[in-house]
Amino acid sequence: MNASNDELMGQFIDSLWLERGLSESTRDAYYNDLNQLSAWLVKQGKTFLTAGSDELRACVRSKTQRGISARSISRAISAWRRFYRYLLSEQIVKENPVALIEAPNIGRSLPDTLSEQDVERLLAAPDLDTDIGLRDRAMLEVLYASGLRVSELVALSFQQVNLQAGAVKIIGKGNKERLVPLGEEAVEWITQYRRQARASLLGIKPAVDALFLSRRGTGMTRQNFWYSIKRYAATAGITKHLTPHTLRHAFATHLLNHGADLRVVQMLLGHSDISTTQIYTHVAQARLQSLHAEHHPRG
Repeated sequence: MNASNDELMGQFIDSLWLERGLSESTRDAYYNDLNQLSAWLVKQGKTFLTAGSDELRACVRSKTQRGISARSISRAISAWRRFYRYLLSEQIVKENPVALIEAPNIGRSLPDTLSEQDVERLLAAPDLDTDIGLRDRAMLEVLYASGLRVSELVALSFQQVNLQAGAVKIIGKGNKERLVPLGEEAVEWITQYRRQARASLLGIKPAVDALFLSRRGTGMTRQNFWYSIKRYAATAGITKHLTPHTLRHAFATHLLNHGADLRVVQMLLGHSDISTTQIYTHVAQARLQSLHAEHHPRG
């Protein structure tokens, strides 16, 4: 087969969507890593079809010498590996030149999280005398109660939320569906937001299905909510780096601290692999060790 690098990348990216249902942002990340490899190979007079392990190792060395982080290099190698597995499955190449290339050891960093006291201060930060404040309090409560990804939170529609059952139906990564409980507090704040603030935010615009609305009466964006989180962290006096994902981490860590089963947390978070969830056991264990050292007479 005499396909160009661009054609091969396009076929691979299409397969990620057709067969795996991966999100646009994930497909973009794969494309960027492969596009960088393609540009490097072209400078060496090589293509995806003619490159061997030696060329790919040289590309890794080039990235290292340019100060590219180990995490970014590891992600790129993962993208290359998946790409060449695809080429093998399609019988476009006869061997995988990435098979023997090892990714750099980056360790497993613990996610940033918040104490339960920090969360309480953050939840109390929005001004409840305003429509925006009621909306943001409801969003924060839902995020902490459910552990949703921020993209899942801002995309919530009325059809996904069952307040009577106290649960939301989420279509997560890979089009996998999960049902996540909300808890009484989150249900109450959603109800209050819908009764007192949502119609005002919508104004005279045509009805939209999004549950949480921006000042313009349209659906919220991740960036919009991220800026709100930063503002409320400052109001609450929380100095550590905070993102919407931090509340997802807090949700998982606090569940484990209070005795939740790891498999249950895995299902609630929508992780396909329990090894992804296990990182939270280290956070919970570190917290328990800290409490023991602080409060036990022989700590």
